[in-house]
Amino acid sequence: MNLAELVVRTAERYPDRLAVCAADAALTYRDLDRQANQLARVLHELGVHTGARVGIWMDKSPRAIIAMQATLRLGAAYVPLDPLSPLPRLQAMVLDCSLTALVTDKPLAAQLQSCRGVALPAVCTAPAQLGVPWDALEHYSGAVLPPPAVTDDSLCYILYTSGSTGVPKGVCISHRNALAFITWAARALDVTPDDRLLSHAPFHFDLSVFDLYGAFAAGAAVYLVPEGLAYAPERLVTFIVSHQITICYMVPSALTLLMKQGRLLEAERVPRAVICAGEPFAVSLVQQVRERWPSVRLLNFYGPTETNVCTYYEVRSSPSDLTAIPIGQACSGDSVWAVTPAGTPAGVGEEGELCVSGPTVMLGYWGQPPQGAKAYRTGDIVRLLPDGNYVYIGRRDGMVKVRGNRVELAEIEAVLLADRRIREAVVVVVGDGLAARLGAYIVAAPDEPIGLLEVKRLCAAKLARYMIVDWVQQVEVLPRTTSGKIDRRALMASAPEVRYGSAG
Repeated sequence: MNLAELVVRTAERYPDRLAVCAADAALTYRDLDRQANQLARVLHELGVHTGARVGIWMDKSPRAIIAMQATLRLGAAYVPLDPLSPLPRLQAMVLDCSLTALVTDKPLAAQLQSCRGVALPAVCTAPAQLGVPWDALEHYSGAVLPPPAVTDDSLCYILYTSGSTGVPKGVCISHRNALAFITWAARALDVTPDDRLLSHAPFHFDLSVFDLYGAFAAGAAVYLVPEGLAYAPERLVTFIVSHQITICYMVPSALTLLMKQGRLLEAERVPRAVICAGEPFAVSLVQQVRERWPSVRLLNFYGPTETNVCTYYEVRSSPSDLTAIPIGQACSGDSVWAVTPAGTPAGVGEEGELCVSGPTVMLGYWGQPPQGAKAYRTGDIVRLLPDGNYVYIGRRDGMVKVRGNRVELAEIEAVLLADRRIREAVVVVVGDGLAARLGAYIVAAPDEPIGLLEVKRLCAAKLARYMIVDWVQQVEVLPRTTSGKIDRRALMASAPEVRYGSAG
């Protein structure tokens, strides 16, 4: 089975059930199936064939999902493009993966279409001169298409991530890769047709894969969070409650906002499962969720884009005895292990780089040699616990040292976030060697400013002396990437001049 067949089969079984709900539109499975077949026929006329790549440059919408399904039904692969990326970055992606066609709702589509020096065929909701208008779909048959000529290892979609050289890298995911994770996750969460999944992550971010296909695999409904609502805590909590969302999946920093500013924990109606991934989740916040919502399933998923989700940990009780929430044990049919700097498998209590092999590991990066059967080295340092779970320590290539001492910034952040006066906190290091200084960017609760001395006291109460911050900068909001994670690069770019003392 492939991802296209997954939705076709669900549409046959549950044609009149709600599949996708958005602010401006809703689709039943019958609607999704019919419109995907119509758009597939349009794309075929534009030259899309088995193995081709189709770019999807659209705001988060049911039409974007239709475009994904239409592409898959032709045996092609879709490439979701970040709607907020600057045009030069988008052009680099288009050139890198040699798109055959584009589906878009952007008025700047003409500029992106011409970046190869030739017009890129497109289906547009923008003016018709940019390509085939979306309204033309109604003239095409919505009847079932022949099964696509793909195998389990055929390319399914490409997700672009930041490369260490500053050039985007296209992570190539096969049908086997995607289905191994989706099948496991849908079973692990016991997803049923009665569930309502929250789609918080943008479609170019790998968290969205479960939101969509976890729902589609079970005949459940997925509710698309509008772009402007994703980080409006009070409004998003209202959205979750009013739509009776049963499964929430998001990065911890977003969940933290909902808890601290949106008062999610005080909601009368709560999801039955909350999943976090993408960032470490502070133990203090997990304790609040577990103590306030004892019956809600709380899971921590882990896995870089290159491996999908390869480990998980379910918090079954208040983690009072934990200093960090584990990333857990292998899942999705994968095998995971840690390798020490000496090249030996890490034993209990030892640290090493996490390696992954199995069905979720990517085909490779677009334009580079295939991954093949090689294990993927994540670059993440983990420690093996006595119970067989792994706990995340930090990045292999991002080890921070301050005045000769090893420092894990997440540990300092966890201490700061435990204080009720601090809504969000990000710790950075500025400078090198003996000149290195620790600083904290803090979003304080309204009318409760917290200064440098108070922050130093918080650190001194729970951390080694060399982990006490040197300066504090209070900000109204923290910058975020388009995938919702805190943009540490932007913070570093705006860091104050290296000095000892307060920066604000």
